[in-house]
Amino acid sequence: MLKDDEFRDLLCKAQSTDPSIQAYAKERLLECNLNLVRSIVHRFSNRGYEWDDLFQIGSMGLLKAIERFDLSFSVKFSTYAVPMIIGEIRRFIRDDNPVKVSRPLKELAFRVHKVQERLQGTLGREPTITEIASELSLAPQEIVAALEAVQPQISLYEQAFQNSESGGESIHLLDQIAVADGQDSAYFDKLALKEVLSRLPVKERTVIYLRFFADKTQAEIAAAIGLSQVQVSRIEKQALKLIRKLLQTS
Repeated sequence: MLKDDEFRDLLCKAQSTDPSIQAYAKERLLECNLNLVRSIVHRFSNRGYEWDDLFQIGSMGLLKAIERFDLSFSVKFSTYAVPMIIGEIRRFIRDDNPVKVSRPLKELAFRVHKVQERLQGTLGREPTITEIASELSLAPQEIVAALEAVQPQISLYEQAFQNSESGGESIHLLDQIAVADGQDSAYFDKLALKEVLSRLPVKERTVIYLRFFADKTQAEIAAAIGLSQVQVSRIEKQALKLIRKLLQTS
């Protein structure tokens, strides 16, 4: 733990415009507060994300707290940093879903499930879409849209079934997608690339997105995520190498 005087000195240096003293001060403050990030990450450990990825995102929240904390605030730094760290992790979990679902649609899906459970208990069978729609005074199309919107995403490389005629060879969902006449094969290349990108670690995926989809330079990426250009270059090379490997094994 840092003493108050030491903390104030490091914070002033971390918020300085002089890069030569700023980097060390930020690193020192991060090191001394990482246990705060660890304790918060444990709260989100059962959300289907890698612990290391959430820890990295939480650390970014801690870094933002260091950059924005004002010594004139009438709260402790930890009190200020906790909601920033939690907010960063929650934002990542919300935005990481490839399909964005609006809050009203999520709320409608929740209502549909509640009515579905109630009607199933009353009727002794699975209720129809029409019965659910009538209960909620909505059109059947709205019920279907709400239920489809909250369906879990499935990987194109998930096994659909095993082909007994070919010695038990696995057939993936991607193999079941038919190509219409005249459809460009590049469509499937894009699907495969999107699938591979979703399997990259957060750090590598972020750099690749900013570099090749947002058209940022390595220097701009470094400034945006708080790393050096050398580190960004190294991450980019690792990510491209991993993408090639995943594409070859898909």
